[in-house]
Amino acid sequence: MSDFEGLDLQAVEDQMDEDSEGTGSNRVVLGVLDGSAPADQWIETIENGSVLVLNVEGDLNELAAGFARPVREAGGELMHFRGFLVVTPPGVSIDADLLE
Repeated sequence: MSDFEGLDLQAVEDQMDEDSEGTGSNRVVLGVLDGSAPADQWIETIENGSVLVLNVEGDLNELAAGFARPVREAGGELMHFRGFLVVTPPGVSIDADLLE
């Protein structure tokens, strides 16, 4: 079984920018939140206008401690969903209405 079994990759890919540079808004970055990447890397990705979809491998509170507050203070959003942490930059909201 894949670690990404619950993630609808087609929906994520549909949101990706056709831009050949792959920078800025409309870019979705897939990654693994396991403590191996520095918090600054995730903050920089959000500051560049990208959305993060991170597979959480470990304690979410510990792993996100270095970047969650700066993201929120900048106006971004974070949501834990089915083993993934979705992190958006300012101006991009997470709509969870269909989860109810």
